[in-house]
Amino acid sequence: MDRDWLLLGDVIDRAARLWGDRCALIFGDRSYSYNELSKKVDEVAKGLISLGVKKGDHVAVWMTNRPEWLYLMYAVPKIGACLVPLNTRYRTDDVSYTVIQSESQFLIAADQSGPINYGAMIEEASETIFGAGHLRKIVMLGVTIDGATAWDELLSGGNSVSDQILSERASAVSVTDRMMLAYTSGTTGHPKGVIHCHKPVKNTYERAMLLGHTMNDIHLSYLPLFHAYGFSEVALMASLSGGCQILFETFEPSEILDAVEREKGTVLHGFDTHWADLLRAQSDKERDVSSLRVGTLPAGMKSSVPVAQAAQEVFCSTTSGFGMSESWAFVASSHVSDSLEQRIEASGYPMYGIEFQIRDLDTGESVDSDLEGGLFVRGYTVTEGYWRKPEATAEVLSPDGWLDTGDIAKIRADGHIVFVGRHKDMLKVGGENVSPAEVEGYLLGLEGVEEVAVVSYPDDRLVQVPVAFVVRSNDIAGDAVINACKGRIASFKIPRHIIFVEAMPTTPSGKIRKVELREWALNMVVQ
Repeated sequence: MDRDWLLLGDVIDRAARLWGDRCALIFGDRSYSYNELSKKVDEVAKGLISLGVKKGDHVAVWMTNRPEWLYLMYAVPKIGACLVPLNTRYRTDDVSYTVIQSESQFLIAADQSGPINYGAMIEEASETIFGAGHLRKIVMLGVTIDGATAWDELLSGGNSVSDQILSERASAVSVTDRMMLAYTSGTTGHPKGVIHCHKPVKNTYERAMLLGHTMNDIHLSYLPLFHAYGFSEVALMASLSGGCQILFETFEPSEILDAVEREKGTVLHGFDTHWADLLRAQSDKERDVSSLRVGTLPAGMKSSVPVAQAAQEVFCSTTSGFGMSESWAFVASSHVSDSLEQRIEASGYPMYGIEFQIRDLDTGESVDSDLEGGLFVRGYTVTEGYWRKPEATAEVLSPDGWLDTGDIAKIRADGHIVFVGRHKDMLKVGGENVSPAEVEGYLLGLEGVEEVAVVSYPDDRLVQVPVAFVVRSNDIAGDAVINACKGRIASFKIPRHIIFVEAMPTTPSGKIRKVELREWALNMVVQ
């Protein structure tokens, strides 16, 4: 193993050595030291070995934020397996597709969160998933389902695994081994598994140092752990710098601000949607937030500037950045010493080992500073490709390692990047990528839907929401289309409005003119 790199599975061992008895995690009324967290990770790692998880196996994790997610986050890669985080807003069809496409041999899930019964959805999908031939075991936390292994059974099975066996498995892991398949929506249909090895851990560590995070920080951890942002910039960053994270199962702004006041929290994170909700909660009930030191807010777009400005005035200084699943969470970052304008109107400065290019969309040639064009990224954090999708990989990744982000941006004379928008047909709904093609494919399976096109519509809170234009072959109603989606695809993918049209506007070649549909939506949607 190349010890010049820090492996994900080694992070908690390192933290226990450096900050053993310091608080690592608070969840509800329970707190854990780094020593305790290290012990829990090893218990789960041994349980996974006893379950039959081999090096290179894919382990899908489907649960909301909770300590067990963190144990798995480190235990799975510690024994050389690969994490497959699943979006908790997935529903039956989503999870079935992702587990099958990822070729996951193991699925570990919590039974329920609030009104959402994940166990019931897994039961419904289990025949399809097992029928694909890759899945070997399901592990359930909470109420189990037929044929599944209970979480406690997983842990007890680990009692037969020695420290030496665990150490041997950990020692066999290399920095270039698959660490994660991070599923993200694309422009061509179903979600794609972005392959990452352990190298991006170094990028997160360097940013922790850049932002001055230490063992004295208390991070509010409410961003979902299945998302690269919450995974890297909060959970992993806190453990790399010895800080404490207060983990929340879901994003509840009032609860988070109460915890800031109670626990003297120092770091907040989130997209402008999260910060806007926190600002509203603070306006409704003022808390003492003077302990806050810094926050991260991926800014740069004109629409995010007012929220970023208000965050400075009400909470703390924020730093901006740019990243995506394919490149890692923040491959550009600003610094707390940067000017206010740089931190709220730009998207950061490239991190060490990362290169950016802005290219003319028509010619592919590099353009000068302050000119807009397609944003391309190259560096050690960039994915090697999409799992089992060579054609999709070739569309975005060149042989010499340049990633076409699908975004429009510019690099200013001061070296800071400004994110302008997306040139690919993608929606960003409250920080979640939504592929119109995926939603369109689902809607076309409904009786009465003859033709469909999904476009974005502006939303004050979520920035964008999906709207579907439908040419119908019977008298199907808009409510029926929306109701058919509920419980089958993630809620953020479901169109907020259905607009029936006689025909789609098209180019001479027959391609639907979505630019025109977006204009139609602005005039036709009734709020």
